[in-house]
Amino acid sequence: MEAVESLLATPFNDLIWRAHSIHRLHFDPNGIQLSTLLSVKTGGCPEDCGYCPQSVRHPTAVAQQSLLSTEEVLAAAQIAKNAGASRFCMGAAWRSPKERDLDAVIRMVEGVRALGLETCATLGMLKPSQATRLKQAGLDYYNHNLDTAREYYGEIIHTRDYQDRLDTLAAVRDAGMHVCCGGIVGMGETRRVRAGLLAELAQLEPQPESVPINLLVQVEGTPLYGTEALDPFEFVRTIATARILMPTSRVRLSAGRESLSDEMQALCFLAGANSIFYGERLLTTGNPDVARDQHLFARLGLHAE
Repeated sequence: MEAVESLLATPFNDLIWRAHSIHRLHFDPNGIQLSTLLSVKTGGCPEDCGYCPQSVRHPTAVAQQSLLSTEEVLAAAQIAKNAGASRFCMGAAWRSPKERDLDAVIRMVEGVRALGLETCATLGMLKPSQATRLKQAGLDYYNHNLDTAREYYGEIIHTRDYQDRLDTLAAVRDAGMHVCCGGIVGMGETRRVRAGLLAELAQLEPQPESVPINLLVQVEGTPLYGTEALDPFEFVRTIATARILMPTSRVRLSAGRESLSDEMQALCFLAGANSIFYGERLLTTGNPDVARDQHLFARLGLHAE
């Protein structure tokens, strides 16, 4: 972890140059993969994650919503595809899915695949048998973030432990699915904690195919509301370090992108980010709309992959 912390502290220009040089070795430097995320079941989660407005333990304005129908999900997936997304992600606020819930999600996965989109889901913790069922249904990616470094985890979440997350990731890998795994920064952590998160991600074997880097979206009513905002340049440093440590992973700008200026996003792309969540909402928080993203891509000479 000391080596990663040292990397984060590298002079900014040197860090960006190194990250971008590595990025060019493995990816089209002007290509961005587009994913769209839909909340298929909102609110009512029994977990106490300090950042999450969907927890029943936090007094937020998020209204609980039952599981969407397959038809509603497929209509949203078609809109996402028409807007240029290549991957459609379905998120549900569960600690872990019940079998009847999994049956419904599997119908969604099968329908989204039939539209010609890559599929991703984030449903909480999975048993090995559930991971196998999702793989058999054609799920391409499963998202399960580590959220933060092992030593800081207890400051953020108390209703599950770090090993629970690692066990789900192992079940996903054993089932043969791709892993989407990242974390959240700006939760009051130190640079050393950010280094610990990146080290944990880089040590996963194999490394995640997708690494979403989320910037905390502060929602009134959550325990982390009012946390001091992260320096935007520290966020860019995190992106660059993730690219250096995980050279063949897609590094995705995820939650919190709405708060980044176009200029800061351009720096993130230069530093090695090559995937974004695309669309107007991410689960329950805002996201830059499609027209704004398309305009930014045109200004920067970027294209969707």
